[in-house]
Amino acid sequence: QVQLVESGGGLVQAGGSLRLSCTASGSTFSIHHMGWYRQAPGKQRELVAAISTSTGGTTDYADSVKGRFTISRDNAKNIVYLQMDSLKPEDTAVYYCNVDGYWYGVYNVWGQGTQVTVSS
Repeated sequence: QVQLVESGGGLVQAGGSLRLSCTASGSTFSIHHMGWYRQAPGKQRELVAAISTSTGGTTDYADSVKGRFTISRDNAKNIVYLQMDSLKPEDTAVYYCNVDGYWYGVYNVWGQGTQVTVSS
């Protein structure tokens, strides 16, 4: 199986930047996609950005973060990053790292979550 450890959340003023990191361990060779989701109070968890582990690293972003957030990965270190620039108060949420893959069956693993708070 795969385990995830997240870091990098915190409090920032609107217009500022933060970088989230998620380190995977375990059967990391089996990971197909790595991504970030977020959940604000009273709202459903939503996809923020995702990246495949294949060569080229196809990415996908929520419309609300396009042009402001950048997802990247270091396959050698099994780390996925989310660079968040031009942050807005509406970006405030708990951010969760997520990976999916196949190892004796399809799996989907979540990190513990990290709080991001953007003040106006």
